[in-house]
Amino acid sequence: MRHIHYYIIVLACMLLGSCMEKDWDIPATDGSEYGNQGVAETNVITIAQLKQKYASALLTNENYKQIDESMQIKGVVTGNDIEGNIYNQIGIEDGTGSVIICIAQGGLYGQLQVGREILVELKDLYFGSYGKQPQIGTPYTNRNGKSYVSRMPRYLWQQHFKMLDVKSTSPIEFDKTQVTNSDYIAENCGRLMTIKGVKFQGANGKRAFAPESDKDAANCVNRALQGISSNYLVVRTSTYADFAAKPLPQEEVDITGIFTRYNNTWQILIRQESDIVKK
Repeated sequence: MRHIHYYIIVLACMLLGSCMEKDWDIPATDGSEYGNQGVAETNVITIAQLKQKYASALLTNENYKQIDESMQIKGVVTGNDIEGNIYNQIGIEDGTGSVIICIAQGGLYGQLQVGREILVELKDLYFGSYGKQPQIGTPYTNRNGKSYVSRMPRYLWQQHFKMLDVKSTSPIEFDKTQVTNSDYIAENCGRLMTIKGVKFQGANGKRAFAPESDKDAANCVNRALQGISSNYLVVRTSTYADFAAKPLPQEEVDITGIFTRYNNTWQILIRQESDIVKK
């Protein structure tokens, strides 16, 4: 009997050890346990139409508008917090444009995987910008008395979206020749894109993506790319990202991410380390 108990304990330890060697898989789900199944397609508009309808809400950081009529957008999730670099946000696209949705919730990747299409009821939510980046959420006022659209409570978000099907996603190529073109910035900010054939400025095999010593007030670090001024484009990484302490690659790479804007500067938000592909 003692031998049987011993073998059972050994087997349990082996199974536990094998599970701990890798991350837990995201359980297969149709998503119906999340969100609000009562959200209906009664007045669906495109993201481009949303931006056009509320264009005045995007003029400055402190302009925003509460949406007071029932309307919906449908979009596919292109970015989430899978490796901790996109914080309390998801990016969605619908073919006409893209927008950031701000949600005060961690672990969003567990329910809002890249490729998941969602239907979002906009009534009573706010649309505006932070640094001219279009965002959906609720107002936040900082210590300086400045207000802008930021993270909505998780319970509010759960009332405002419905899970739809899973679809394929693919980035478009970022046009480096248009890096300063204001129309190109306005049209494509928030999109999943790839910038090809670039090198990190100052990469030496030791310099990391986002060490604590280099962080700004938002706990992030901006890294420039060779040949492109940091006034125009940076790779922005949170010090909490899983890959924050990894050294910047020295080789030529292709970088995929959510290309957001802060005023007229592109900020590439890498979703996960594998978004960087060495040439």
